[in-house]
Amino acid sequence: MAHTRAIFPVVHIHSTATSGSPLTADASSAREWAGLRERIEGAGHTERVRLLEEMAADVRRSVVSTIDQAGLGHIGGDLSVTDILVTLFAAVLDVDPTQPDRPDRDRFILSKGHCAGALYATLAQCGFFPRAALDTFMAPLSELNGHPNRTKVPGVETNTGPLGHGFPVGVGCALAARLRGLPYRTFVVLGDGELQEGSNWEAAMTAAHYDLDDLTAVVDRNRLQQGARTEDTKQLEPLADKWTSFGFEVRDVDGHDHAALLEAFAPSQTGKPVAVIANTIKGKGVSFMEDRVEWHHKVPSAEQVQAAIEELTR
Repeated sequence: MAHTRAIFPVVHIHSTATSGSPLTADASSAREWAGLRERIEGAGHTERVRLLEEMAADVRRSVVSTIDQAGLGHIGGDLSVTDILVTLFAAVLDVDPTQPDRPDRDRFILSKGHCAGALYATLAQCGFFPRAALDTFMAPLSELNGHPNRTKVPGVETNTGPLGHGFPVGVGCALAARLRGLPYRTFVVLGDGELQEGSNWEAAMTAAHYDLDDLTAVVDRNRLQQGARTEDTKQLEPLADKWTSFGFEVRDVDGHDHAALLEAFAPSQTGKPVAVIANTIKGKGVSFMEDRVEWHHKVPSAEQVQAAIEELTR
C-alpha cells in the first residue's frame, strides 16, 4: 500500500524581539539601583519605606504597560507580588546586576513563574537588562518569555512555570551553599495556590531535615488562584501551623508593608529554615482589580490601562 507524505506550509515568524542578542546589564540603571541601595541602607525608617514604595509604584506601572503592549500576562498576581520583589531586590538580596553569575550571590527563585512580568519589571529597574527589553515581553522569540528562562534572562536562577518546581530547586541551592561552604542565602517566592502541589511539602521536609537556616520560603498569600479562591479549591488554612509542623520558623506579615517585609526577611533566629506568609491582595494598587479572581489572567482594555496608570501615579 502506498503512503503519501503530508505536506505542511512553512510559517515564517517575523518579530522585533531581541533573539540572538543576549540580555546584558544596563550600566546606567545598575548605577541608579546601586545608589538607591545605598540610600535605603543609610535611611531612617520613614525614608526607607518611602523609597521602597516609590520603586514599587514604578514597577507596578511597568507591569501594566508591559502587559498592555503584549496583550498577555498575569497582571493580578504580578501586582500582588510586587512589594515582595521590590523589598528583596532593593534592600535584602546580595546580588549585582553587572555580575549576575557571581558565585557567592544570594539566590532568588520565583516559583510562581507565571508572574514573570513583575520579575522582569523589577530586574529591569535594577539594571539586569535594559528597560526597553520589556517591550518584547511575550513576543515570538523574545528572551522575556511568559515564564522565566535562566539561559536567557540575567538574574533568573532556574526556569519556572510548572508549579511546585521552584521550591525544591531552592532547597537544592541552599544545600549546595552548605556543601560548598558559601555564605549566600536563598529566597523562593511561591504562590499560595501553588502550595496544593505536594512537591513543595517534600521539599519542606528536606529543608527542615538539613536545618537549612539560610533558606526562606515566601508565600504570596493573596487567597486567589485561577478561577476561584484557594480555600474553595483546596483548603490551606491553618497555613502557619502547617509550616511550623514541617519544622520552619514562621513569620506572618502584611505583604504590602515594606517595613514588615524587611523585618520578616531577616536571617533565621532559630537555626531553622524560614517561611514568610506575606498576606497580599491580588491586583494590589488598582481598585477595580483588587481581590477579583478574573484578573488572574485578564488583560486590561485601553481605558482600564489609563485608569490603572493614573491610580498608580497618585
